[in-house]
Amino acid sequence: DPNRQYTFDSERGSEESELCREGGHKGRECITLQMNAKRLFEAMQAGEQGFFCALPMDPGRTYMSCKPLPK
Repeated sequence: DPNRQYTFDSERGSEESELCREGGHKGRECITLQMNAKRLFEAMQAGEQGFFCALPMDPGRTYMSCKPLPK
């Protein structure tokens, strides 16, 4: 669902990341992708995906949060 917020996280140097979709009727749904965090960051912001991804304000949190850009 391109209208929902997503988060992703991975261990430093890992070739896999956990991507989670927030909210909806099922709550939080997560999958593991065989993609490092840098590639996932680039993919979420590229072309048709149209998300803005950033680190949270809390420096203790390491995940990226991605929100859909207005169309």
